[in-house]
Amino acid sequence: MRDDEQLGAASLISNMASWLATCFHGLSLVRLLSPWPPRTGSSQPEKLRPTAYLDGLRGFAAFLVYWHHHELWAHVPVQIMALESSFGYDGLHYFAALPLVRIFFHGGHLAVATFFVISGYVLSAKPLGLIHAGDQAKLADNVGSALFRRWLRLYIPLISTTFIYMTIVHAFGIWIDSRPAKESYLIAVWDWYCEVKNFSFIFHNSTVGWLSYNFHLWSIPVEFKGSIVIYTSLLAFARCPKNARLWCEAALIFYFLYIVDGWYCACFAAGMLLNDLEQLAAKDELPAFFARFRPYKQAIFYAMLACAMYLGGAPAHKAEVDELRKNPGWYLLSYLKPQAVYDAKWFFLFWAAVFLVASVPHVGWLKRFFETRFCQYLGRVSFSLYLMHGPVLWTLGDRLYAAVGWPKEARMTNIPQWWNAFPLSKSGPLGLEPAFLLPHLLLFPVTLYLAEIVTRAFDEPSVRFPQWLYKSVTARPMRLPA
Repeated sequence: MRDDEQLGAASLISNMASWLATCFHGLSLVRLLSPWPPRTGSSQPEKLRPTAYLDGLRGFAAFLVYWHHHELWAHVPVQIMALESSFGYDGLHYFAALPLVRIFFHGGHLAVATFFVISGYVLSAKPLGLIHAGDQAKLADNVGSALFRRWLRLYIPLISTTFIYMTIVHAFGIWIDSRPAKESYLIAVWDWYCEVKNFSFIFHNSTVGWLSYNFHLWSIPVEFKGSIVIYTSLLAFARCPKNARLWCEAALIFYFLYIVDGWYCACFAAGMLLNDLEQLAAKDELPAFFARFRPYKQAIFYAMLACAMYLGGAPAHKAEVDELRKNPGWYLLSYLKPQAVYDAKWFFLFWAAVFLVASVPHVGWLKRFFETRFCQYLGRVSFSLYLMHGPVLWTLGDRLYAAVGWPKEARMTNIPQWWNAFPLSKSGPLGLEPAFLLPHLLLFPVTLYLAEIVTRAFDEPSVRFPQWLYKSVTARPMRLPA
């Protein structure tokens, strides 16, 4: 290696050390562990971005995932079947299973589809703006930068949190349901490493798409796959005229939804199409076809919202379409499911999520709700809330549910000291029993607190570090040895 190459490598290492020092400067242990969000330094309320409602929607969706998983984890099998099925299925009639109402008890599935549509919308926003402006050079740099950063952005928080979770569980000998303890810490580390390195390689041939250290994170590789669909599609359609580009985006959705079982890719592509239409509408450049719907705009978006709320409650107890037909209110709808889609619920959740994301900015009261401080805060910690709600559920949650008397053989066998320590009433509406609600007086604050810490320690740095790294490796090209 020549002297100039040695200097270049040394400079890069020095710059990285400097960046890390800057990143964690002032991030004292007290500040890191503080339960309060960081102050902006201004007494004036922070001005909301035009798409702030999407942050709020993402945050509220993350809360629905938290609530849904706790509902399923605490309750007994017959109650779980009722929560995952429509009102009246198998003679079960519960308030929580009613249309619209069930979204607040069973909305985790809709939330995941919504995450993907929002991601397609957000990831394509800047590149589509450059396509509209005809700036091909900036488009190539923007998409290249985004693709360079995406894996790091998604997997740094996942790798960090699962490693810490694994370490704490092993160090304190914490029993975790369906997660046998390892003989030694080194064995646990090796097992974690093998799982994570395979899980983070999205082109692996394994049919198992779950990470046993946090199986809720199955959606992270899906998120990365969808990101690749967005970036490659944007480059492919960059030189297409407006109408041709819109038709190509619609054709891509049709392909993923009706030809192959790629419902999640269809969600991303639909988000891209929605963003394209919104940007064209803002400049009054929509195709003439849309002009005829303008007088009915408000009614159309309210109808879309109503459809989203009904379809978002798609029964999820089993994947087969024959099982879907046994659910009251879904017999005729079941015939709309394409042959390509294996799990019937995702076809309906695709449409529900698309209709929801499309309608929110045009339904004033709903948009204002997602712009509230609570929803904006949930949006800020949404990724960390998604990462941390599972570990809290399987450690503290299992013990609290055992203490209040929720029957589960694994709890009674493995943590008998907790069983029925503080029995509470399980009467009342399904999903709103005192024995279910009261533990959340502790569980929800603890989950939010850990999500806040993870946001500061891993989520926000996972945005800044890839940005810095991309600028560093592209600022001065380094020559390879001769």
